[in-house]
Amino acid sequence: MQNNQSQPITFKKGFLAISPILVFMVFYLVVSLVIGDFYKMPLAVAFLVATVWAVVITGGPLQERIKVFSKSAGSTNILYMIWIFILAGAFANLAKEIGSVDATVNFALRYMPAHFILPGLFVAACFISFSIGTSVGTVVALTPLGVDMAIAGHASVPLFIAAVLGGAFFGDNLSFISDTTIAATRTQGCKMGDKFKTNIWIALPAAVITLGIYIARGTVVENVVINDMPNLLLLLPYLSVIIMAIAGINVVIVLFGGIISTIIVAIISGADVMSLFGFMGAGIDSMGNLIIVTLLASGLLGLIQFNGGIDYILQVLTRGIRGQRGAQGAIGALVMLVNFCTANNTVAIITVGSLSQQLSTRFGISPLKTASILDTCSCIAQCIIPYGAQTLLCTALAGLSPAEPWIYLYYPWALAVMVILSIIFRFPRLKLQA
Repeated sequence: MQNNQSQPITFKKGFLAISPILVFMVFYLVVSLVIGDFYKMPLAVAFLVATVWAVVITGGPLQERIKVFSKSAGSTNILYMIWIFILAGAFANLAKEIGSVDATVNFALRYMPAHFILPGLFVAACFISFSIGTSVGTVVALTPLGVDMAIAGHASVPLFIAAVLGGAFFGDNLSFISDTTIAATRTQGCKMGDKFKTNIWIALPAAVITLGIYIARGTVVENVVINDMPNLLLLLPYLSVIIMAIAGINVVIVLFGGIISTIIVAIISGADVMSLFGFMGAGIDSMGNLIIVTLLASGLLGLIQFNGGIDYILQVLTRGIRGQRGAQGAIGALVMLVNFCTANNTVAIITVGSLSQQLSTRFGISPLKTASILDTCSCIAQCIIPYGAQTLLCTALAGLSPAEPWIYLYYPWALAVMVILSIIFRFPRLKLQA
């Protein structure tokens, strides 16, 4: 019996293929900026409008278009992220309701000067993310603490959340076990240690500049007098999560461990078991909008790629390249634009890795510099887009609009300046080791 089912056909749409991203930007960012309120336009609605437009411009039977959307939305990577969202919601709300967040924040406020809280949070995010190689794990560990520290010190919650995000991407960019580091070095054929030596000249100055800004901004945090010693038992859930994260344990296992340790602490403290389940359920429910946005965004980006949006970007940006500086700038722009269309920095690096290697060979660029540009620029893009997994998770846990921390994201912009300077002045000049 013959199979007469139609097969999807990729339609090359040129600029039209990436137009859904522009539709999303207009409906979410532009409208929100015009009315001066990022809560008026729900992110899910903006993605729904952009998705409808993407389906309309996609050729072929409607069933096939929906199939393309569904395949991308239901990919393994997306479902893995949803697992993290569910567990993060359950852990965060459970820890908050039993008093672990308050106890941890009060402990920090008791022994740390108020003006060091904000820069200290940024440094902690840098350290943890470098240790575990993932920005998502860092966001899960530090966001609830950042929110309560900001509230306790009568400071801006988006400012503290931006510090967590910036620090999370510092480590994601430099860590030896980060997915982006592995992807960048493997596609360019260089060692992780060599790439780190190149990258540190770009990332460390950006982090120091950002730290200086947060030290200056830290003066807005009011002094909070904590006379009573917090219950040290309530510190265990967050300590366990941070220790497991630093040990490099998978973030899903870290969250499971955090939930179990929180339940144990709560039972020892005399809590009702059924109420704990209720807290977990409420935390999972709070992730509903985040999960919907993630599914819509991933399906939309799948349609963009299906219509040839990525190929169009690669084709346009590689035209008329002249000299090493132009080639390096093109590599950075390529990985950032592909990241905008995929919302995944590792996928963006892998997508443009081969073409970047060809450009490097053609214009005599060190593989170390190319790997550094790929990793750094992808992290910049992932940090500033409001629909990146890290920003969505961070703001969902904080109860913020995904665009609110944007004006306080000093690190990615400092990093962008350092990348530009490194291209213009051609530093660092390190040789590839055998």
